[in-house]
Amino acid sequence: MNLQRWLLALLLAIAGWQALQWWQLRPVQQPQGVLAADEPEQAATEAAAIEIHSFTLKPRASYRIRARLLSREAYRQGREAELSPVDFALGWGLMSDSFVLDGLDISQSGRFFWMHWDATPPADERDLMQHAANVHLIPATEAVSRQLAKIRPGQVIELQGLLVDAASADGWSWNTSLTRDDTGAGACELFWVQGVDVLLRGK
Repeated sequence: MNLQRWLLALLLAIAGWQALQWWQLRPVQQPQGVLAADEPEQAATEAAAIEIHSFTLKPRASYRIRARLLSREAYRQGREAELSPVDFALGWGLMSDSFVLDGLDISQSGRFFWMHWDATPPADERDLMQHAANVHLIPATEAVSRQLAKIRPGQVIELQGLLVDAASADGWSWNTSLTRDDTGAGACELFWVQGVDVLLRGK
C-alpha cells in the first residue's frame, strides 16, 4: 500500500510539473500584421574561439535577429543537447503575421521544424521557408539561459550573438548555416546567444 501511495504521489507530481511547464510556456496571441519586418543581420567577425564544456566554438559571423517565436523544443539526449538544450523556430516578415500563421501547423522534432497546411499554403511556399528558421541555441551565460527558458511561442524577441561551428577533441563536429535560403539537413543556425530581449509579449 505504501508503494502504491508513493507511486501515485510521484505520478501526481509529474503531472503537476508538466501542467506548470505548459502554463508557463503557453502560446500568446498577437494581432494580425507583420510584427518583425527586418531581415536577420549577419556580418563577418574576428571573434576568438570559445571554449565551453568539452567543445570549441569557432565564430563564423555576428548575428542579430528580431523574430516571432513560432515554436520551441527542448532536447535532453545526445551530444548536441549538452551544447544546445533548446531549439527555437523563428519567423520574420510574413512569418511573423498571425494571418499567415493561422493557416499553418508548425511543429519541431529531431532538431528540425516542420510546416503543414490543409489544402494550399497561406502564401508562396518559398517565401514561407525563406522567412523562418530552426535555430539551435547555445546560451552564453546562465542569465541568458534563464531568459530563454521563459520565452513563450508568439512573443516577438531579439537575439544577439555569434553563429558558430562546434567541435570536440574526439572528432565530433556541428556546423552552422550561414544563409537563410537553405533547407533540410545543415540548414539550421548554431547560435551562441549573448543577448536576449522580449520586444512584444502578447496576451
